[in-house]
Amino acid sequence: MIKRALKPTLRGRLFKGKALLLFGPRQVGKTTLIEEMLNETGDKWLYLNGDDADTRESLTNQSATRLHTIIGNHKLVFIEEAQRITTIGVTLKIITDQIKDVQVVATGSSAFELSNKVNEPLTGRKYEFMLYPLSFKEMTEHHGFLKEKGMLEHRMIYGYYPEIVTKQHEEKELLKLLANSYLYKDLLVLEQINKPVLLGKILKALALQIGSEVSYNELAQTVGADKGTVEKYIDLLEKAFVVFRLPALNRNVRNEIKKGKKIYFYDCGIRNAIINDFREIRNRTDTGALWENFVIAERIKHLAYHNVDAKLYFWRTTQQQEIDLVEEHEGGSLYAFEFKWGKATKVRFSATFTENYPDVKTKIISPDNLEDFVLSEV
Repeated sequence: MIKRALKPTLRGRLFKGKALLLFGPRQVGKTTLIEEMLNETGDKWLYLNGDDADTRESLTNQSATRLHTIIGNHKLVFIEEAQRITTIGVTLKIITDQIKDVQVVATGSSAFELSNKVNEPLTGRKYEFMLYPLSFKEMTEHHGFLKEKGMLEHRMIYGYYPEIVTKQHEEKELLKLLANSYLYKDLLVLEQINKPVLLGKILKALALQIGSEVSYNELAQTVGADKGTVEKYIDLLEKAFVVFRLPALNRNVRNEIKKGKKIYFYDCGIRNAIINDFREIRNRTDTGALWENFVIAERIKHLAYHNVDAKLYFWRTTQQQEIDLVEEHEGGSLYAFEFKWGKATKVRFSATFTENYPDVKTKIISPDNLEDFVLSEV
C-alpha cells in the first residue's frame, strides 16, 4: 500500500479540540487515507456519508442532544462528502464545542462549497489540509528512487492519480473516465455552471496553453463567450482542484508585466486526457510545457506537505524576458527556477531580474536534478 505523506501530519492533529478538514479532488484517495488513519488509532469510529439522503437529513439543523445520540459511544466521527450537508458548518461547530471528547474528521471534493459552509461557523475551530494526487516523493518511498525516476516520462503522460498508478495498461481508458466524471460532477450541480459544452471548450483551451500566459479576452474569443463567464468558470475549475493559477511577480521593476497569469493542471494525466494526447515524450511537441506543468505541480505538493508557506509566481517583462517560477518564502526570501527538459540545455537568468532582485537564489531544474527540487528539505 502506498503511504501518503500527509498521514503523520493528520494523525498529529487528532484530539486537539478542532475539527479536521481534508479537501481534494475526487478519486485522489481522501477516503482511503482517513480510514487508514482512523483504523490505526485503535478507537471505534463512526462513518457518515453526505451522499446518503438519510445522513444529510440527520446531520442538518440538529441540536447537541440529537448529535450526541447519533454519535453514541464513538470517539471519532468521519463525515465523507461533507459539502452535501446543508448546515455542515454549524453541525461541526456543535460537535467541536459541545461534544468535546469526540474528534470529527470531514472530507470534501468541492472546496468552494465546503469552505463557504464552514469558514464562519468554524473560525478558530478547524485544521484544513489539501490532499493532492500521488507525488514523486510518495512513489519514491513506495518502490524506490531509481524505479520512480525511470518512470518519469510515464508520469508526465499519465499522471499520479492512485487508480492510474496502480492499474497499469488501463491508463488511457481510466483517465478519460476520470476526467469526465470528476471534472464535471461537482461543477455541474452548481447553478453557476449552465453550459457544460462551454466548460469543456475552456478546459481544452487551457490544456493547450500550459506554460503560456493566459489572456481572458483572447480565451473568451476562442471559446465564443464573454470574458466574465470565462473568468467565472476558471475560478470554479480552480476551486474544484482541476487547475491552479500562477500570477506574475510585480515589484514595480520597470517593464515588468503587472497582471499576467499562467494556468496549469494539478495532474498532467488529466490535462492529456482533455486533449486526448497520450503520445510518448519523444513524439510530442509540447514536452517543455508538460515538464514545466509537471514540476510546478510536484513543487506545490512538496511545499504543502512540508507546511511551507510560500507564494508562487512567474516573471516576465514586456520584452519577453521570463523566469518559469519564482517562490517568495516567509521573510521575503526569493528563489527563482527555470525548468528545462533537455539535459544539455544551457540557461542564463535574465540580468534584468538578477540586478533588480540581487538576493535571489537561482537554479535550473532538469530531469537530472529533479530530486533536489521535490525530495530535499525545503
